[in-house]
Amino acid sequence: MDSLLAPLFEPLRIGSLQLKNRIVMSPMTRNFSPAGVPGERVAGYYRRRAEGETGLIITEAVGIDHPAALGEAGIGESDLPHLYGESALAAWRHVVQQVHEAGGVVFPQLWHQGVMRHQGTGPYPEVASMRPSGIWGPQGGLTSSPDSYVQSQLVPTQPMTERDIADVIQAYARSAAHARDCGFDGIAIHGGHGYLIDNFFWSVTNQRRDSWGGNHRERSRFAAEVVRAIRSAVGPDMPIVFRFSQWKQQDFKAKLAYNPEELEQILTPIADAGVSVFDASVRFFDRSEFPDQGGEDGLLNLAGWAKKLTGCLSMTVGGIGLNNGMYDSNKQGGAQASDNLPALMKRFDRGEFDLVGVGRSLLQDPHWARKARLGLGFDTFSNEALSVLN
Repeated sequence: MDSLLAPLFEPLRIGSLQLKNRIVMSPMTRNFSPAGVPGERVAGYYRRRAEGETGLIITEAVGIDHPAALGEAGIGESDLPHLYGESALAAWRHVVQQVHEAGGVVFPQLWHQGVMRHQGTGPYPEVASMRPSGIWGPQGGLTSSPDSYVQSQLVPTQPMTERDIADVIQAYARSAAHARDCGFDGIAIHGGHGYLIDNFFWSVTNQRRDSWGGNHRERSRFAAEVVRAIRSAVGPDMPIVFRFSQWKQQDFKAKLAYNPEELEQILTPIADAGVSVFDASVRFFDRSEFPDQGGEDGLLNLAGWAKKLTGCLSMTVGGIGLNNGMYDSNKQGGAQASDNLPALMKRFDRGEFDLVGVGRSLLQDPHWARKARLGLGFDTFSNEALSVLN
């Protein structure tokens, strides 16, 4: 076993679940589920990651049982998977079976696109997109989205009603129950990147004056109620992973919290509602989140702060094993294997986080975790991996 990475192969208990190692396949949108139903190719794709010794597989984001959850995603509106309906649920049961037969553990990532949904697209194009305050985001934010899309999305819409909010929360709970019944081992929730839960967090997209808006703690109420509903649906022991981010697709420079106090106000209600693990999504794992804090606290990345402030387990992600970030590799055609693993392990060894999310490297090579255990060389990442189910 590679001595540097050996600590990543220590088991970890999350609630009633035992993971064999700390390497997690980070969720990545794949667009290979016609009519929202994952087929045999998708099942094989996840099975291969389990065979490659990945400790936990978090699936691509999966649309919850709400008509405005999904729009198109660039390749085709029917290619995004969802977690409702007899055909889709039967298909997900098969995916879970394949992963379990290979000795793996798998969670679905529950997803509602919120303001990022393309209006008039998806399985229910006639349904209005859900926006807390009818606002997509700021004009002039740093984004990779096409200008035509941004300009169309900047047109304000009606804010969500109390009924809308209640319906979406129940849709999360319903889909979590579906996941449990399909045999999934836990639940992951997408609460970042400018999607619906994040829209409630962010002061730019949440300007409500009722009990769903206000200060940092008050804007986290929607997320907490989603987690609370999911926890009620799946029971006390099933692990729940919650992804959050500072950056948004509407503005890569955006921040939810400018200091630890603000971050604590956001995360504490969510932790109290029943989260097991915080998945802190950053573009580069080796960046300190609040460096002006000084001392060891000033070294902590976002996952480190999530663990320190809530006492929950945490997961880091962002360019692990590669020399650039996701959006950079999209422009440059790929990424080279990097020597940033010593920096990763320095943070891991001091207890900053408990799990390590690997994205593009596992997209390229399903046996990345096994190679990490054996000390073998890693593959470079090519953008061609985005268009195939390797």
